[in-house]
Amino acid sequence: MDTWQRSKKYCVAEKHLKGLSIEEVDRLLPEGLVLLGYRGSIAHNCYVPNTNPNSIDDKDIMGVFVPSIENYFGLNTKEHHEVFIKEWDAVSYELRKFVRLLIGANPNVLSLLWLQPQHYIFRDRIGNALIENRDMFTSKKIYHSFTGYAHDQLSRMTRFEHNGYMGEKRKALVEKFGFDTKNAAHLIRLLRMGIEFMNEGILYVFRDDASQLLEIKRGEWPLEKVKEEAEALFKRAEAAYDKCTLPNYPDVAKVDKFVVKLLEDKFFEKDYSDRGE
Repeated sequence: MDTWQRSKKYCVAEKHLKGLSIEEVDRLLPEGLVLLGYRGSIAHNCYVPNTNPNSIDDKDIMGVFVPSIENYFGLNTKEHHEVFIKEWDAVSYELRKFVRLLIGANPNVLSLLWLQPQHYIFRDRIGNALIENRDMFTSKKIYHSFTGYAHDQLSRMTRFEHNGYMGEKRKALVEKFGFDTKNAAHLIRLLRMGIEFMNEGILYVFRDDASQLLEIKRGEWPLEKVKEEAEALFKRAEAAYDKCTLPNYPDVAKVDKFVVKLLEDKFFEKDYSDRGE
């Protein structure tokens, strides 16, 4: 790791990743980081800190990285980096992998380009370029991805599977209310965000309806009310799709040129003075 990479990680750890040593930060974040921000409950204005006995939230972050040039010309490639340490749940994608997910309108990945300024942890020139050109990835595919993810949340909400992703507190909520209240909140949020995006071309990651989403997550909405709201939102999403003026698909050729230019500038330019903020 070069001196600047080490310095960058120290700065990130000191300002944002509280409670982690620099060694843990090294494990959490990949080399070549160009963009890092909060995702999940913090980004959505729905985070309940672990000082609250009823909290079921981790601190979720997402990054984009450009590894060494050998990754692009050699046999060993890395597209994904995922680590969980203490309360920090981090996932990062190599630039081209990240862009492919953007083209497919992946809700979680798209959200990284529409955060509130205070929810960005690190951005360099490539990270800023992705944010500044986020409209390049906007299309009617939003409908299929957001409603698809919402259908998945609806299914998981009542499937009563406790293995894998659930902690003990979340299992207790499922047993208490008879459904996964956190999935229920995700379901409603995804549908509302998709409708807003199709109507306005803007992804509202920071939720003004956070208090209502927290009510759902706490189990204050009965299952039937959640299902009724979801059914109404699915109908509104279909109507929004019919009226949507966004392009059917992103301009993949334009996106391809954009990515090539970013990588050319990264590996072949001489001036590396602007190394992030």
